[in-house]
Amino acid sequence: MSTTGKLYLVPTPIGNLEDMTFRAIRILKEADLILAEDTRTSAPMLKHFDIHQKVFSHHQHNEHQSSNEIIRFLKEGKNIALISDAGTPAISDPGFYLVREALKNEIAVECLPGATAFVPALVNSGFPTDRFCFEGFLPLKKGRQTRYKTLATEDRTIILYESPHRILKTLEEMALYFGEERQISVSRELTKMFEETVRGTVTEVKFYFETHPLKGEFVICVAGK
Repeated sequence: MSTTGKLYLVPTPIGNLEDMTFRAIRILKEADLILAEDTRTSAPMLKHFDIHQKVFSHHQHNEHQSSNEIIRFLKEGKNIALISDAGTPAISDPGFYLVREALKNEIAVECLPGATAFVPALVNSGFPTDRFCFEGFLPLKKGRQTRYKTLATEDRTIILYESPHRILKTLEEMALYFGEERQISVSRELTKMFEETVRGTVTEVKFYFETHPLKGEFVICVAGK
């Protein structure tokens, strides 16, 4: 019988706490320790569900250094749960590197189903969902133009993440590379009180957000060519 622990990837709500699953709560309460992208962000959620396990920081700036110690804990038989600030770990969030290292060390890994922002945005867009291309965040500088040129001929639905600080610039670039008339669907504040989805051409959606609040994280769905 194996004496090593298990690494759990536990999705957390992207806004509405009612989207937390019973199983996710149980795993977090049973874990020997929890790894959080930002302990300050996760604290209110953990307190809400009466979860009091020890929480350690695990993010993109320390994941390579901390993974060795985490693997050691797992080999000692500890069960560890990884959460991100919101959504599913490793989807545009830390997690991939730790999962790869755990598998290299023959440690069991289990990912629970749960919230992730791009799924409701895609389904709500009205674009084809049978085939899609998830790109996450585009490169900020190097490789950004090349990525746009590649995506411009993509015939599947394209899904992108963007911050409120860069959304208008990104829509402007989309008009340049995809064309002003390309159909898009932009969702923000998903599952929250002010959830909003705006659909139309790139030009129409850009005009809308030039005159409306730019708050929350954005998910952009682009119709395939």
